[in-house]
Amino acid sequence: MISAIVLITADVHRIPEVAQEISEIKGIAEVYSVTGDVDLVAVAKVARHEDFADVIADRLNKVEGVLDSRTHIAFRTYSSDDLGAAFALGLDE
Repeated sequence: MISAIVLITADVHRIPEVAQEISEIKGIAEVYSVTGDVDLVAVAKVARHEDFADVIADRLNKVEGVLDSRTHIAFRTYSSDDLGAAFALGLDE
């Protein structure tokens, strides 16, 4: 899977509704309501780079209340769970 982090500025009066609608889009793994320069952070996971066009440009950006978004495509994904599983390969418990 290819991951992307999407930083979203939303209409302040619709943040919960925007977050919920985005979370229901196929290809969106998680949506966080955050503090700072943006209102929401979404994690998109797709099989092919071309799929980001459908998930982000054609769906996420068209959710009512999304005012702006910036997408950052991940080169690699690091997770403590993934690293632990990788080091445990071939070892008996």
